[in-house]
Amino acid sequence: MPLSPPRPSLPSLNALRAFEAAARHEGFVGAADELCVTAAAIAQQVRALEDWVGRPLFHRKARGLQLTSEARAMLPRLVEAFDALAGAAHGLRRHAERQEVQIAALPCVAQLWLSPRLGAMRRAFPNLEFSVVALENPPDFTRDLFDFGLFFVDWSLPNCTAHTLVEDRLFPVCSPQLLAGRRLDLANLADMTLLHDARWRNDWARWLRHAGDRRVDARRGSTFSLYSMAVEAAIEEAGILIGHSSLLQVPLGDGRLLAPIDTAALLGPPLSLILPEGRGLEGGTEAVVAWLRETAPAPAAR
Repeated sequence: MPLSPPRPSLPSLNALRAFEAAARHEGFVGAADELCVTAAAIAQQVRALEDWVGRPLFHRKARGLQLTSEARAMLPRLVEAFDALAGAAHGLRRHAERQEVQIAALPCVAQLWLSPRLGAMRRAFPNLEFSVVALENPPDFTRDLFDFGLFFVDWSLPNCTAHTLVEDRLFPVCSPQLLAGRRLDLANLADMTLLHDARWRNDWARWLRHAGDRRVDARRGSTFSLYSMAVEAAIEEAGILIGHSSLLQVPLGDGRLLAPIDTAALLGPPLSLILPEGRGLEGGTEAVVAWLRETAPAPAAR
């Protein structure tokens, strides 16, 4: 009777993944953000891997983590292995019976730019399923199973290419009712409540410098964690906001918001379509990308 001795056990795949991410980011916080878990969870997985290896993989220092020499030697093979896993997963998706298009987008882009187009997109591609994930930064296409991204960028990104969809111009916007027939200019802007988005907290300072005004304190006013909340506050007459033209086509078009100050707009990074390099687009995704590039300048009907 043949013997079947137990095979040596391998460490947890989650532990290996946590270590690999922590090693690349040189810290648990960056790895936690990438893997959408807590830093404590990353630390726990790394400790489990260290227990399995039988030695530390990081030197814990006051200013962060430093890889041990053994861990540094192992890291390239782990990076290569996880990249290969991601490639295999992409290959499996090509054989799915019903194709799903996975989109990564900045939260405000997902809410204010993509959402008004989703209905028309589904009608144009009834055989596709669409999933949208809001991210603060473009994904790593070598790892993440996203087909493309929608972000504001004017710089080169690793492992991907950016194609401009819509130019973005910055200028103050507010509700028509807030003005109550008054004319607004730089001279009386100081009397208005300024609205801010936490991510774009410097919008007012940048625009005021562009407009040549030094009288208005760009730091004062109300701040919102989501740009869509700041937009809604502006519509509800709470104050005046620096509008991003690419995101406000709908409320500017239907009159809920207006641009009350006749000053040249400030050009910002464009809203861009982010595509992975070295990975061909699948048939359905390629058609969706072409549709978005064709329809981008104006919002689709709901």
